[in-house]
Amino acid sequence: MSIRHHAPTVARVLLGLPLVVFGLNGFLNFIPVPPPEGAAATFMGGLAAAGYFFPLLKATEIVTGLLLLSGRFVPLALTILAPIVLNIVAYHGLVLGAGLPLPLVMAALGIFLAWSYRDSFRGVLAAKAKPVTSDDASSKSVPLHA
Repeated sequence: MSIRHHAPTVARVLLGLPLVVFGLNGFLNFIPVPPPEGAAATFMGGLAAAGYFFPLLKATEIVTGLLLLSGRFVPLALTILAPIVLNIVAYHGLVLGAGLPLPLVMAALGIFLAWSYRDSFRGVLAAKAKPVTSDDASSKSVPLHA
């Protein structure tokens, strides 16, 4: 088997692992994180003041990271993660003013995985998608499990 065959699996693990670790750290605090300063403190303080944001974000990181690690529902996990990774990159690049390597690597891995699973996104990217009517659904008896 070639490296091209294993690349999506490696990318899934490399993207999923930090999501699980940093997601768990949001609840268990096992990696010390220095308090933010300046604009970053204002931004983070606003998000923290909402009360729900960080628990929701960290739980989402854990769940999507586990989906990537397991290889199950990968296109769904990538869809959910896209705005999260975009905001991680924007925060590090625009608020902190430092495009740290990890966010950029996470974005590259996400893009690579989206390309690797591109067939799964064809329907979502259809410019003129049509809804399924009850007549269409009854004529195409498709089992929910494969």
